[in-house]
Amino acid sequence: MRSGERGAMLLEAIVALAILSLAGAATVALTSAALRAEREMGEREAVILAADRVLAASALLTRTDLDRRLGRRDIGEFTIEVQRPEPALYRIAVAEARHPAVELLVTVVYRPEAR
Repeated sequence: MRSGERGAMLLEAIVALAILSLAGAATVALTSAALRAEREMGEREAVILAADRVLAASALLTRTDLDRRLGRRDIGEFTIEVQRPEPALYRIAVAEARHPAVELLVTVVYRPEAR
């Protein structure tokens, strides 16, 4: 083998190692980002499940109880807003207390007037 061929082979080996190193670093970065996103989604799911429990409990309230709770109030880590857009309809919205403008869950319940 001539010295020029050995130099070319060495250069090819260095380039191949550089490409493999970049591919490995990209794989590690993507895996890290995927794990972070999975953790954040797990945390978000826990918040939504807790908000769902609060909304379900609020949706079971009677008309009298809903009338007493009209408006916005904090319940633990959540803000509950009860509105009455129609005489027999109540809109119940749940948001995180630290971001009350962003509603997590909303429902409308029907509570007719007692006769």
